[in-house]
Amino acid sequence: MTTPRSNKQPAPRVQTDGTAELATSSLDDDLRLENQVCFPLYAASRLIMQLYKPHLDKLSLTYPQYLVMMVLWSKDALSVKDIGETLHLDSATLTQVLGNLAKAELITRERTKGDARTVINSLTAKGRAMKKQARRVPKGMACEFEGRVGEVAALRPQLQMLVALLADRLKHVER
Repeated sequence: MTTPRSNKQPAPRVQTDGTAELATSSLDDDLRLENQVCFPLYAASRLIMQLYKPHLDKLSLTYPQYLVMMVLWSKDALSVKDIGETLHLDSATLTQVLGNLAKAELITRERTKGDARTVINSLTAKGRAMKKQARRVPKGMACEFEGRVGEVAALRPQLQMLVALLADRLKHVER
């Protein structure tokens, strides 16, 4: 995805031998990294996860595991499908994350009696207790932004709108 620009065709450029060549610079602009909308999002995501790492290492969690724990701290006993929809993660990725959380004894995973395909994920006492320690993570991340927390937080509504737009678009594409 690039920044919008005019659909006007480039003007022909006259070569030193008198022949005309179609200018490609404006066409090539679509391929310039600094004109991409998605690259700064990708780079920011990677950099933020790197900043999270030392904070999450204290909890022995990866970033995806931390996201799952936040979802379960908000509402315990959720299906894989419900967690996946909240986090925009596919079940294969989520199953591995949930399996590792279960191995760490932070959650339990139980199949429902009515439908063996549905797995309910619930916090253990250890998982619930971790919430108290995890409260330090947002405070630690606020320090990482060196007094610019307000500016970064102001991006949240636009990013949430973008996520909703993209998720909706993918629903239509996948059908």
